[in-house]
Amino acid sequence: MNALTAIQPQLSLSDWLADLAVEALIDEADLSPKPGLVDRRGSGAHTDLHLGLMHASALALWPSFKAMAEAARQGGEIDVYLREAVGRIGREGEEEMLRVTGGVNTHRGAIWALGLLSAAAALDTSALAPAQVALRAARLALLSDRAAPVPGDSHGAQVCRLYGVHGAREEAQLGFPAVIQQALPQLARSRAAGAGEQNARLDALLAIMTQLADTCVLYRAGMAGLTHMQSGARAVLAAGGCASLDGRRCLRDLERDMLHLRASPGGAADLLAATLFLDRLQHGLPAQLGSL
Repeated sequence: MNALTAIQPQLSLSDWLADLAVEALIDEADLSPKPGLVDRRGSGAHTDLHLGLMHASALALWPSFKAMAEAARQGGEIDVYLREAVGRIGREGEEEMLRVTGGVNTHRGAIWALGLLSAAAALDTSALAPAQVALRAARLALLSDRAAPVPGDSHGAQVCRLYGVHGAREEAQLGFPAVIQQALPQLARSRAAGAGEQNARLDALLAIMTQLADTCVLYRAGMAGLTHMQSGARAVLAAGGCASLDGRRCLRDLERDMLHLRASPGGAADLLAATLFLDRLQHGLPAQLGSL
């Protein structure tokens, strides 16, 4: 042990998981160029969001992610008590998010996804492969939260009723198929092909967009807009992905169309953050992790 490693602070498991969740949100926000989404270039199709607000929101959620991981670690099993604790902490986190953003919904879907995954990871640090963590998160999401408000007239709820699609809740209950079956395999393929990390992450986002019934897009642009998003994302990947010239041309076309529709794939962005979280998680616990 040298002097540098001797003074490194030790992290608790819940600290580390909260760090991963916030880093995933910030990395998703920073990733550029994303079609219709906030990134380093600007606000995309949004009029009420900007990159600084996304960063502030992500940082404000750190205590909530830590608290959900701690609740899972202390409870030690998937049961209704943990489900209700995660729900309560998540709702408190949403209130803090809205306070920090002045009432703008920046990360409601991400609180749900990353909160469940943080709790699921904390339950068993010996099984951190993405599919293992996603399965535990699904089992937790399937339990009832007696304190949860009755689904109301949120944009997502309206769209799910109107179009008969599943939203963020059902995506989690199914074990995050867009992440496990689409995004993570595409991320690995693009990395293996030498695309570079930023291009590989963009390809992972597009892989999610090819299949996801993104309620954010449906609310703004209807089924025609969703179909356009999915086909445009497929075109980018079919042209060689974001590391190729043809893929970049298709990406520019997709972005132009998303801006014209004033549609932003916020659901896909939340799932990209979940993808980045699980990708980092599978490498195992860091050396400086303190007592579990």
